[in-house]
Amino acid sequence: MCGVRSIQVKGVNFEAVLRVEEEEANSKQNRTKQEVEDDLGLSMLIDSQNNQYILTKPRDSTIPRADHHFIKDIVTIGMLSLPCGWLCTTIGLPTMFGYIICGVLLGPSGLNSIKSIVQVETLGEFGVFFTLFLVGLEFSPEKLRKVWKISLQGPCYMTLLMIAFGLLWGHLLQIRPTQSVFISTCLSLSSTPLVSRFLVGSARGEKEGDLDYSAVLLGMLVMQDVQLGLFIAVMPTLIQAGASTYSSIVMEILRILLLIGQILFSLAAVFLLCLVIKTYLIGPYYRKLHMESKGNKEILILGISAFIFLMLTVTELLDVSMELGCFLAGALISSQGHMVTEEIVSYIEPIRDFLAIIFFASIGLHVFPTFVVYELTILMVLTLAVVIMKFVLAALVLSLLLPKTSQYIKWIVAAGLAQVSEFSFVLGSRARRAGIISREVYLLILSVTTLSLLLAPVLWRAAITKCVPRPDRRSSL
Repeated sequence: MCGVRSIQVKGVNFEAVLRVEEEEANSKQNRTKQEVEDDLGLSMLIDSQNNQYILTKPRDSTIPRADHHFIKDIVTIGMLSLPCGWLCTTIGLPTMFGYIICGVLLGPSGLNSIKSIVQVETLGEFGVFFTLFLVGLEFSPEKLRKVWKISLQGPCYMTLLMIAFGLLWGHLLQIRPTQSVFISTCLSLSSTPLVSRFLVGSARGEKEGDLDYSAVLLGMLVMQDVQLGLFIAVMPTLIQAGASTYSSIVMEILRILLLIGQILFSLAAVFLLCLVIKTYLIGPYYRKLHMESKGNKEILILGISAFIFLMLTVTELLDVSMELGCFLAGALISSQGHMVTEEIVSYIEPIRDFLAIIFFASIGLHVFPTFVVYELTILMVLTLAVVIMKFVLAALVLSLLLPKTSQYIKWIVAAGLAQVSEFSFVLGSRARRAGIISREVYLLILSVTTLSLLLAPVLWRAAITKCVPRPDRRSSL
């Protein structure tokens, strides 16, 4: 933007920004300059790269203010999501497609009417938190004990294989190893919120003695979330390693190993804390909460939400992902019995559904249809190659880990892991700012991730139709 620039002075970067006030403040002609300044609403700053920032902490905090841009954005998303969701339901598609389309229409590639993109994405993150909490409610500690070996080994083998293939293709295409490792790690992750939506209402009863495919799938997804936390923690060191000389690579490797050790120690501390909470605290806490909330369900909802926020705060302080804390909160409460789980689900599910609409709409904000249409052929080839590769690798790894009596569920689990996680948006944006990947590679990652998420329901439905025993078969979409 004209008149906005950066100046480098003795190692300190000074940047001039343009300040834009709300229109209603400028429209008041009959006030003095001081009166107008005292009554100004929220301000917007625009920097040299045309980034827009809404001031979240005004000069005078005693005057109540509201971000009207954010309110209008949420209202617009809510209104447009209804016809988009109805349309997808009418033609037999999952409603999440409609919410993503809503984000595309309102985002930078469409009408560009969303002003508070960061705020919308932040609110959408709460949809992920409550989704993983409800997943944890269905994932009892007993299920975890039955599948923990598969959940631990499967994602690790898949990630290593994806990185190996990525380095091979990177060598053939002359891509830097750091960039190849990053792209492979992004593509190896799968979407926990999306698969959790698939599993709502899906079959749970399998052949007697067989493993529950939902338990195996959720266990592997949770382990991938742990891997995500590990990768985010070592990314700064990975960036430095990419820019370092060969003489310092050994030191960078040692730093990575040290970081991994610290995170593993944090995970051990988290699970030890969960054991203490399950044994001594969660039972009395829920009974007290239930007794105080008779005739006042708001107290129960608030108490459960406070416990979710406590667990995600603890895991965040221990440098573990907040998403894992939400999942563990659900798993701990599920230990109180089936009746407790049913009651909590009936209260929390409507909150989750509304926030999930915001979450999927925020995904649509990152989709650029013009880029997808212009590069449609290569994007479809890349997406199909990634989906097929992840499906084959998952089936191969599971065929080695699953018992013979449960081999048929490997196709269902592989179908659930075949898409790319929406958290690749977060990793991609950080890598783009750090210079690990170029803008073109970043757009490719976003487009392949979005297309794989769109293909995921088709693959999941096909796997459920073919592999779930007919008496227990239900639609999970």
